[in-house]
Amino acid sequence: MSNLTHRRLLIPVQPVPKQAPEDRLKNWDEAYLGFDLQAAQIEAARCIQCPAAPCTEACPLHNDIPGAFSFLEIGDIESAAGVFRRTSNLPEMCGRLCPQEKLCEGACVVGFALRVDGSYQPPVTIGKLEAFINDSQRRLHGGWPVFEQAPASGRKVALIGAGPASLGCAEELTKLGHTCTIFEAWPEPGGVLVYGIPNFKMRKEIVDDYIAYLRKMGIQFRCNTWVGKDITLDTLLEKDGFDAVFVGTGAGVGNKLRIPGEELDGVYEATEYLVRGNLPPEALPEKLRTPLPKVDRVVVIGGGDTSMDCVRTARRLGVTEVTCMYRRTEAEMLGRGEERKNAREEGVNFMWMTIPLRVVGEDGRVTGVEVQKVELGEPDESGRRRPVPVPGSEYILPADMVVAAIGYNADPLVPKSTEGLRANRWALLEVDKDTMRTSRPNIFAGGDNVNGADLVVTALADGRRAAEAIHLYLTDELPRSERAKAAAGRRR
Repeated sequence: MSNLTHRRLLIPVQPVPKQAPEDRLKNWDEAYLGFDLQAAQIEAARCIQCPAAPCTEACPLHNDIPGAFSFLEIGDIESAAGVFRRTSNLPEMCGRLCPQEKLCEGACVVGFALRVDGSYQPPVTIGKLEAFINDSQRRLHGGWPVFEQAPASGRKVALIGAGPASLGCAEELTKLGHTCTIFEAWPEPGGVLVYGIPNFKMRKEIVDDYIAYLRKMGIQFRCNTWVGKDITLDTLLEKDGFDAVFVGTGAGVGNKLRIPGEELDGVYEATEYLVRGNLPPEALPEKLRTPLPKVDRVVVIGGGDTSMDCVRTARRLGVTEVTCMYRRTEAEMLGRGEERKNAREEGVNFMWMTIPLRVVGEDGRVTGVEVQKVELGEPDESGRRRPVPVPGSEYILPADMVVAAIGYNADPLVPKSTEGLRANRWALLEVDKDTMRTSRPNIFAGGDNVNGADLVVTALADGRRAAEAIHLYLTDELPRSERAKAAAGRRR
């Protein structure tokens, strides 16, 4: 171990300031206040600049994290942000939303290294530094930094869904000179960044600024347009003059509990609960603009990050008794430990090893959930031990509202309405993973409608990969086919 590495390993982790629990329950601001420059520079100096950079390898976008931190360490925000923006369109968002403990921070050598005194320290706080760097750059610029665009190619691309995959894909294609139009079913663009992420995890102004930047680049948005229902992919290609399509519709269809009583008034799917709790009415479709009713007891069923978004939203809406019910132990939960810690601080109760049997009610409204305790049996297909009901352990848990946060599936409308577009039984589109090309040569896809419900960063990585393939299609394959058709016409 070099002397420099040894000195860096002795630097203690810098705490990230955040609002006190009692304060953050009174507002919808981001819970984390973020680093200041001095603390950020000290935290960046904890990076030992490993030549192999396992953090970069663990990042789906392969961000050059040590390279960015070497600039931050000397206070060069512009260069540090430039490193992130070379490989990521959404670094300030990924810095807030990625499960870094399972990706870059999980691979950070600083978190594994044994110090001379036999102690360990946490890994470098990569996510919060990424957010700090790129937030700081935007403040320096007064907005999103502007990139050069190639001359107009004359080619048009339609992108379906205005979430991370389509947004990143459209930005890259526009830089290359292609004209992009994004179609979105919701009233505003942003997809999960707007309609799935609560303000206390990421303030909406960041998404608004990014959308404004994309509009300035020339990207057009057609909202309130549900492709597969209001218009089809073939119409876009054959009648509207688009040369290629990228499908990035995500996985927004919430799973049902499939238990008796689910139809009662007061049972909500997670997305409806979150958007009605977090967004102003004008940002929502007409049918979702009624405010959520005031209640005292909410039960959220599920164990992922969406369930944490729901329970933390409930506390901010003034619900006094909020319970998260999960069918396994905390060790088996797929969501972020950081989010569970925040939820506990905010007064959320956790109920482990419990399943819902039915929702009970009176006069059509929820009054409780009949639940049953479980034990963990043999592992299932996910590798986690399967919950096994304990006979005789049933009882009624009082509740005024029940929220189902048990996962999402893709919308089947696009594959159903597009001839020759192959999808599996879960409506996930089949693609070549190198090019993100579907079974139709001029249709590409990426994100959750290919992978299943996953991460913002993996959707963005798919969108960027697809942009490269679409560019090659538009500039190489498509001109060749047009020349071939022209030649065939001359021969006739």
